[in-house]
Amino acid sequence: MGSRVTTCLAVLAGVGLALAPGAAAPGGDIPRTPSGRPDLSGTYDVSTLTPMQRPSEFGEEKFLTDERAAEIAAEELQRNIGRQQDSDPNRGAPPEGGDGSTGASGNVGGYNTFWIDRGSGGFQIDGEWRTSILIDPPDGQFPPRTEERIAAQRARSAGRTGQVRRVQNDGTAYWMEAGLDAPGPYDDMEQRPFAERCLLSFSSTAGPPMMPALYNNHKRIVQGEDTVVILVEMVHDARIVRMNAEHDPPEIQKWLGDSIGWWEGDTLVVETTNFRDRPAYAQGSKHMTVTERFRMQSADSLVYTFTVEDPTVWTTPFTGEYAWPRSDNRVFEYACHEANYALEGIMRGARLLEADFRGEEPAGIANPTR
Repeated sequence: MGSRVTTCLAVLAGVGLALAPGAAAPGGDIPRTPSGRPDLSGTYDVSTLTPMQRPSEFGEEKFLTDERAAEIAAEELQRNIGRQQDSDPNRGAPPEGGDGSTGASGNVGGYNTFWIDRGSGGFQIDGEWRTSILIDPPDGQFPPRTEERIAAQRARSAGRTGQVRRVQNDGTAYWMEAGLDAPGPYDDMEQRPFAERCLLSFSSTAGPPMMPALYNNHKRIVQGEDTVVILVEMVHDARIVRMNAEHDPPEIQKWLGDSIGWWEGDTLVVETTNFRDRPAYAQGSKHMTVTERFRMQSADSLVYTFTVEDPTVWTTPFTGEYAWPRSDNRVFEYACHEANYALEGIMRGARLLEADFRGEEPAGIANPTR
């Protein structure tokens, strides 16, 4: 892989803990509360380069060698070094219509590396490097979706739900071509995705299941005898787990669901039901049940395991797990609403494009809503 990666391997091997956030701390037992329960309280940095599903290159291999884990960490380091090079101050303007990239940022570019913190390496559980977060099905892939779910997705994709079908942003009011009376994707701010409106994260950071994302990967647990609170850095969500309680009536539904917990030996078990039609874990539905398990594998590392069941979406349940290493960092407020100038820009931009489509002068369009 060249001398640069070899040098990185040597540096990372010298750091040690940077490559093994889930490794057991030398000496000492796990911390405990006065009642004898494992004390999960603290802040954790859950960022990891390990993907949700197993990459095809690993086939049926569930574990990585130390050497391959070090290579993956070194490759990420080199990518970041390359991306952080200064831009050419004499470069020209970007191409009309954007740079062709895809994703949440549209085709006008997205965050640069300064804003991204997806971890510096993989994770270990009980001394083994994992090739994926998913561990069941054994191939490290999501189980097949139900025929009903596939049919519903095809119907939405074909635009048979009464909404204008989403297309790649091309800088035009494409939704107007369907007729002025057809509902468009920018007619109302409440039509926009929850993440765009700062209601939920763009990733399932609060879930459940709670997953890592591109940045802001801290979770803080505050543990009591009758309540456990999990503060999620991304979008400042707070999950409240009621211990040894019953679920709310099924008609009470929440984006993050209704979570109740209990102890099984030294493992905290949390069961969540009562989701809304569009839960934070967007792949699921209101019929989803998520069972999470939290266990300390050392004084400095927690193992988070989750099982998702939704017979209306997947043909079988699936299970994943990954390590949460403790962090000395503090979780600051993620003030998304207060700085969400993008939503106003999105709505006002749609009004301008619609005016252009109708051949009207855009002057005077200041209110982003109709």
